[in-house]
Amino acid sequence: MYVKKMKFWVMGLALSGAAMSGYAAQLSSDARSAIPYDVQQMVVVDYRVMQNSPTAMQLRNQVMPPELKRLEDTLQKAGLNDNNDLDQLAFILYRTKPGSDDVETVGIAQGQFPVQDVMANFKKRHMKPTMLRTTTIYPLGASGMSVVFLDESTMVFGSLESVKKAINVRDGMEQGFLTNNQMMGEMQSVDSSPLWSILDQKGTQTMMKQLMSQMGQMAGSVTDFSSVKNLLVGSWYSMSFQHGVSFNLAVQSNDNFAAATISSLLNAAVLYKKMSGTDSEKMAMNDASISSSGGQLNIHFGASDDDFQALLKSDMFKSMVH
Repeated sequence: MYVKKMKFWVMGLALSGAAMSGYAAQLSSDARSAIPYDVQQMVVVDYRVMQNSPTAMQLRNQVMPPELKRLEDTLQKAGLNDNNDLDQLAFILYRTKPGSDDVETVGIAQGQFPVQDVMANFKKRHMKPTMLRTTTIYPLGASGMSVVFLDESTMVFGSLESVKKAINVRDGMEQGFLTNNQMMGEMQSVDSSPLWSILDQKGTQTMMKQLMSQMGQMAGSVTDFSSVKNLLVGSWYSMSFQHGVSFNLAVQSNDNFAAATISSLLNAAVLYKKMSGTDSEKMAMNDASISSSGGQLNIHFGASDDDFQALLKSDMFKSMVH
């Protein structure tokens, strides 16, 4: 499950892009206060603006996992209209224990929610709530998920345990994200973008390993990457669809050599793909640039809507999101 989630979020969203230009998808103070400390990855997307881009919606429909589709259906049955009520969505993967590879997911939605109507719907359907101190948590039908409204503009959803975790963090019972200086610093680099994501050290190493494994089939670079992967400390990316598709990823390392090594390996893989890939993959490689500076690896991808939609149909893209 750990690797599958990382593939979807990073390879599906990051390497293909799923946002547009517009206003920034920044999290409110109430939302940030409910995020657990040990975040592996966080993805925040401007949901309203995303719906206005046919290209982004095509991508979303192609890579959206069944779990997310079931969640949307369940929220609609509960009385929420995702076309009118939702502004931003955040998905947080956090470690259940420090240093563990076991992760849980909690979601946070922001918007203007008809809380009273939703509560009336819950009561009409005889949904039995769970109380955690003074907070009421409602089950979301047969989905296995639960939901709590922190206020009329902030909703937390996920498994019952993950929702309880978020409430405990919000109430100061457990350590929260606001005290995670490394991840807070990463967030400040990208949270003015319409879509952004941050990853911790292990999340970054896993993401890059998956990317190098995919590219390494072409360039034989997995072994070389293994020698420097432990020097990676974190990463962040942002995306927009203002003029076609634009994606920027930054990977921070402990020294210049590690960043330069990975940059060289990826550039070699790109060159190979330009010679051996399909027409759409070759176009994608032509639209990519990879460099390093000051211990930071930078990857930029830019493409027209037509080129990007062709890439969606390629075997390379499909292998990254499944």
